[in-house]
Amino acid sequence: MHIFCLGLNHTTTSIKLREQLSLNEDAIRSALAHLACGYLSSPIAELVIISTCNRIELYAASNKLAIADLEAFLSDSSGVPEQQFHAHTYRFEDLATARHLFEVAAGLDSLVIGEPQILGQIVRGLELSRGQNVAGPVLNRLFQAAIHAGKRARTETAISRNPASISSLAASVAEKALGHIKTASVVVLGAGEMAELTVEALRKRGVEKIRVINRTLTRAQGLARRWGAESATFEFLHESLGNADILISSTGAPHTILSARTVDAAMRLRPERPLVLIDIAVPRDIDPDVADIPHVKLIDIDGLNAQLEDSLMHRMNEVPHVKAILAEELSGFKNYLKSMDMLPIIADIQQKADDIRVNELEKTLRRLPDLTDVEREHIEILTKSLVKKIMDNPTRRLRAEATCPHAPEYASVARTLFGLKNDESLCRLSGEACPIAAAD
Repeated sequence: MHIFCLGLNHTTTSIKLREQLSLNEDAIRSALAHLACGYLSSPIAELVIISTCNRIELYAASNKLAIADLEAFLSDSSGVPEQQFHAHTYRFEDLATARHLFEVAAGLDSLVIGEPQILGQIVRGLELSRGQNVAGPVLNRLFQAAIHAGKRARTETAISRNPASISSLAASVAEKALGHIKTASVVVLGAGEMAELTVEALRKRGVEKIRVINRTLTRAQGLARRWGAESATFEFLHESLGNADILISSTGAPHTILSARTVDAAMRLRPERPLVLIDIAVPRDIDPDVADIPHVKLIDIDGLNAQLEDSLMHRMNEVPHVKAILAEELSGFKNYLKSMDMLPIIADIQQKADDIRVNELEKTLRRLPDLTDVEREHIEILTKSLVKKIMDNPTRRLRAEATCPHAPEYASVARTLFGLKNDESLCRLSGEACPIAAAD
């Protein structure tokens, strides 16, 4: 069994392509259910999808090369032709996949280094796959190890201290753009996790007047109640624009919800009063053309990348400490991979031993036709017990040696001794040549 990763992120492509490939939770459930129902007889045995504003990544376990299958699967799930994203993808296999996911979980691969939200998004991705029964033992072990590594990175280093998530960064940029954020009137579009983090970041900066606008009033009211803000539905958006100094949008809408026409109409009622619009949604909530309207400043996620806070440099100093933790955690997962690849050998040996037992038992029973059913059962139990006891020590030793540097040699010798077909899986993992394969 091999593990693969196919992905794109903020370093490999623009927000435009990322928003086309972005999958919300309903779309992820649908895609995973499609796989569970036998998607084109896919060789993908297990799958977890991570889709955030900055990345779309597919993690798969398979006995066969699956990168091409993953590209086809992503294309079918998103409706984007493979040729449009193929050149922008990165691909990892086996230990490199684990290393990448560990770095993502620790926040080393984020737009804002050390940001905490990605860890929860990884947990949620695993939950969605478990819900569709497509996260088996391999990906469960991989993701649990990554989550553990991510938690260690945040508790044992300062990589995530003084939070600088996309939401807090948006609030910081708004403060710099306006200059008087504490007395500003701020509108937050959306009532999800990003919206809540945005409101929290605004409150930490002393903002007093915040209005949360959402499609459903109950969610807006819930968020507003927790932070002492106002709440409203989209029908009050035009009115709110007329009074706002800052609008930060983070809805999960599949299309733009704030058009240039709407913003232009609001600005005509306040021609000299500046308006700062920050779009942290993927797909984008705000029409890019609003940037051409006088006195309107538009900033999207890609724009935030150029305005990271100076304090992030302190997080960079923690990177070596985080990498040391990840190396330690990765070593443990590497041992798991090696032991996992020894299991087919052990299974083959046990199967061959049982096949021999069954054949010899049948021969013996044919020569003893007068045996009772009870006597036959006792003899079968005896043969099973003998095989189990004989095979116990060899299989224990193979499991123990699976993580040692000489595991490929142990595997090859075991297959030779038991007359099994050679398997080069351990050789591939260790990077060493397989003795029998070389001899062939």
